[in-house]
Amino acid sequence: MMKKYILISFLLFTGGYYAQDKVSSIMSLSEYLGYVKSYHPIVKQANLVINESEAKLLKARGAFDPKIEVDFDKKQFKDKEYFNKLNAAFKIPTYYGLEFKANFENNSGVFLNPEANVPTDGLYSAGISASLLKGLLINKRMASLKQAKFFLNQAKEDQQIVVNEILYNASLSYFNWLKMYNEKRVYAEFLNNAEIRFKATKRAFYEGDKPAIDTTEALITLNNRKLNLEKARIKLIKSSLELSNFLWLNNNTPVELQENIIPDINAFTTIDATFNIALFNNENFDIENHPKIKSLNFKIESLNIERKLKMNNLLPKLDVQYNFLTQNRNQINSLNTQDYKAGINFKLPLFLRKERGDLKLAKIKLQDKKFENEVTKVTIKNKVDAIQQELSSFTLQSDYLTNIVKDYGTLLKAEDRKFFLGESSLFLVNYREVKLIDSKLKAIELENSFLKTKAKLFKALVNNF
Repeated sequence: MMKKYILISFLLFTGGYYAQDKVSSIMSLSEYLGYVKSYHPIVKQANLVINESEAKLLKARGAFDPKIEVDFDKKQFKDKEYFNKLNAAFKIPTYYGLEFKANFENNSGVFLNPEANVPTDGLYSAGISASLLKGLLINKRMASLKQAKFFLNQAKEDQQIVVNEILYNASLSYFNWLKMYNEKRVYAEFLNNAEIRFKATKRAFYEGDKPAIDTTEALITLNNRKLNLEKARIKLIKSSLELSNFLWLNNNTPVELQENIIPDINAFTTIDATFNIALFNNENFDIENHPKIKSLNFKIESLNIERKLKMNNLLPKLDVQYNFLTQNRNQINSLNTQDYKAGINFKLPLFLRKERGDLKLAKIKLQDKKFENEVTKVTIKNKVDAIQQELSSFTLQSDYLTNIVKDYGTLLKAEDRKFFLGESSLFLVNYREVKLIDSKLKAIELENSFLKTKAKLFKALVNNF
């Protein structure tokens, strides 16, 4: 694979050298999509979504980081120390509404508030604060952490959808390139036939076997074939430039496809393996594993966390704290219930209108996303079923068209043989040939539609490439 990549990269950048040699190199659909997935800027941009979600998750986890706080305040005026206050604390927040805290306080000064008086060597304390009602089982930091985890999982699913959208569009460009290449081959093939027929008709005219008007008709046919070939050549160039929009190298350098790079004309035989849909069937298709549904499910889980948080906000606020005090840090491990500092904080809005409104809005958002989830499931299932029906029809149409091309080819060979034997006219030969060309172009168009439909199935399933 790496050797092939190096070879193709070399071919892409050294068109001038190979313009003399005209050595063709096939770029398969699998290789082409591999380059797109590895180096296309939009694919890299989609990866940034995951990086952003990981950063948000890290930020949410930061709410539970232990903290060291130091507060120092001093006032000195006219040789008097008004106050000198030092308060140092170490806090450990927990997942639930609990927080552990150790504190050291040392204050002095002439005008110190009496409640701030502490022993000469300072005062140590250790304790706990808790939210007993609102904020105990769920609070803002708990909700943010849970939602960040869901957002990360959702971002991974959304990233896969974005990448597959790029691969789908890239595959359509490849199929269009393949179609234009096949059409050019058809016109080139029949241009050669028209040249042979024109030379034969001209020679027959000089020998007196054909009228002059036959050479004119043969020349018109020859020029028509040249015109069609030139149109096909321009279309092929345009399609190759469109294909180049998806070709990039690792250093964000766009690549222009050179003429010696050609598509794989047997792409239809490997497309199932390339798109990883070879073993797909409707009976084993689990809609719950679809990235779009999984993304919506993660979104629903996140909104459900939001609903629980808003519901918890209806509870009264009851925060309590208890800290035991000691002036000897060696006694920090022993609890003295006689020396302590405690507090209670109770708060309850009388009408709870803001809290009830927030809860209703959260429920509405959650229900809206659930409805979207159900509709999306039905849409995906119906889309996959329709594509499967379309593919089955393509198989039947292909059988019919193959026989038509074969029969038109037989008619043209017979008419051409009769023409060179002098038993048919150039008009009939050209008529048979036009019909064969049209049937071959229809076969190319049908193959192109078949390949595009396979790509639609890949897009609908959002398989990993």
